[in-house]
Amino acid sequence: MHIPGKTLPINMKKHKRDILYIVGLVGFTAYLALDTFLIPGVYKSDVTEMNLSAFEAAAKQVQSEESGSEDANAKAAMTGEEADVKTSAAADQSGEKTAANEDQTAGQTPSPAHKKRPGSGNRQRQKEGEAGSSESVTTKQSSVSDSYQDENMAITLTEYTTNDTKVYVADVKLSSAQYLKTAFAQDTYGKNVTDETSAIAEEHNAILAVNGDYYGARNTGYVIRNGIVYRDEPSDADLLCIYADGSMKITDQSSVSASQLAEDGVWQAFSFGPALLTDAQIAVTQDEETGKAMASNPRTAIGIIDDLHYLFVVSDGRTDESAGLSLYELADFMKQLGVKTAYNLDGGGSSTMVFQGRVINQPTTTGNSIKERKVSDIVYIG
Repeated sequence: MHIPGKTLPINMKKHKRDILYIVGLVGFTAYLALDTFLIPGVYKSDVTEMNLSAFEAAAKQVQSEESGSEDANAKAAMTGEEADVKTSAAADQSGEKTAANEDQTAGQTPSPAHKKRPGSGNRQRQKEGEAGSSESVTTKQSSVSDSYQDENMAITLTEYTTNDTKVYVADVKLSSAQYLKTAFAQDTYGKNVTDETSAIAEEHNAILAVNGDYYGARNTGYVIRNGIVYRDEPSDADLLCIYADGSMKITDQSSVSASQLAEDGVWQAFSFGPALLTDAQIAVTQDEETGKAMASNPRTAIGIIDDLHYLFVVSDGRTDESAGLSLYELADFMKQLGVKTAYNLDGGGSSTMVFQGRVINQPTTTGNSIKERKVSDIVYIG
């Protein structure tokens, strides 16, 4: 019987299962969100060690080649001495004949003792033509803002403007890939262990640094840093491998294990992507994008021009002064600078370049707020 003015109680027994399901779903969703974005998970701390075995093997090979070259030169010198002895003996035997010939040829004019090397003028003209045929970058370039040089590296910083966006380019030449290093936030390999790019750079005395691939926001994707494998769980993202000889290669993670890559001499490996340039050709479409990223974004990328000659590129975006770049625009820009292989690292609010302790770009964490986002790793020169 229903009594007017009173609300009937909910039949708890009837709806108990539905209520428990909703509560459980909300709790599980909250846990996933916290685990993904907030709760730190430390896998390994104090990860400052470096596996230099690939560099040591390369050095031994060079020493062996140099030793072999010295032995070959010594043998050649000995052979040359024997030849000189034989030539001297032959000259003695023919001395009398030479004297007789001189008496017969006295008063004649000798022919020229040297001639112009064939083709030397053509080679010179070719070099001049090559020097004059270099193409200019089709973007507005500002004056060089800073540089650094020592016996192992030369770094030049240049600011460009393209597609209504400021782009900062660090041109890096190294004597060895050993100076292209990586570091984890708080010197700890883990999930949601983060710090600002500038803080990680300062801790490792980095001359130049950019944010890495933010490995800590994902559970998959190879992580090889400074020659050491930290994660051997593949993802479907393009993998950038930087080898101990300084070369760059972009590969498929499903085709080889991280352990095998390290054995093959991979010094650094990143799994964010995608590849921007391969064999100097653009590898992304005009409407391709990463995950939930916007079409125009702050960007971070790394590329190689020649042996041990790299470009670190960071663009602004999401501000009134800079719209940001699409992946295609970034790839096209780097192609114009002569890059052969280029790879997209974490962008958006993560994009940060630090040079000699100074933040170069305008990182945007949220909206138009100019502030560094904390990230899980950096790539640096030092």
